[in-house]
Amino acid sequence: MEQKFEFKGLKVEDWSKKLKEYVRILKLAKRPKQEEFFRTSKIAGAAMAVVGVIGFSIYLLLTVLPEGL
Repeated sequence: MEQKFEFKGLKVEDWSKKLKEYVRILKLAKRPKQEEFFRTSKIAGAAMAVVGVIGFSIYLLLTVLPEGL
């Protein structure tokens, strides 16, 4: 009688495959250079600022504009 172990619908063999894929990707990954890291940080920060400004503008339009009418 063969035992089959399953967790959340995946067999142990499937988990093993997934783990091997993740390990392979981590081996390929490299640490970014300082210049690349700062550029990425600036772009991400600018994107967050733009989203914040858009959200704040919508908030002001919905709270201040109706009071003035």
